[in-house]
Amino acid sequence: MAELDDLYQEVILDHNRSPRNFRAMENANRKAQGYNPLCGDQMTVYLKLEDGVIQDISFQGSGCAISKASASLMTAELKGKTEAQAQQLFESVHKMLTGERGAQERGRAVGKLEILSGVCKFPARVKCASLAWHTVNSALQNEKKIASTE
Repeated sequence: MAELDDLYQEVILDHNRSPRNFRAMENANRKAQGYNPLCGDQMTVYLKLEDGVIQDISFQGSGCAISKASASLMTAELKGKTEAQAQQLFESVHKMLTGERGAQERGRAVGKLEILSGVCKFPARVKCASLAWHTVNSALQNEKKIASTE
């Protein structure tokens, strides 16, 4: 278990220091803003959707290491996925982060994102890790309101 905790910390720190897809996207055709009022994390997610497929995805914002790392991992995972696959992944990740899924589901539905499962041990950090996911969900739904973790 200590090895998984070490890996969790290593991945979070790596994605915080060198976030993947951290940029504004000029040719985005969907965009959403997100805000976590609990700790002040703010994020904008940009999508380029073509024929129901996420061709490109990026984010910008400020926040803690967990929110930035989660957004980085999310963008890497969602690129090339359909809207339906992204929605299914959102639901699976949300269950994982909040500890709602059973042991038999571990890793099956979220793949590499399993590394974020350690967040459920820290309830105050769940909203940090889920901000990017709520924001991309808002972008996929083409909602104009600010996505919130509340």
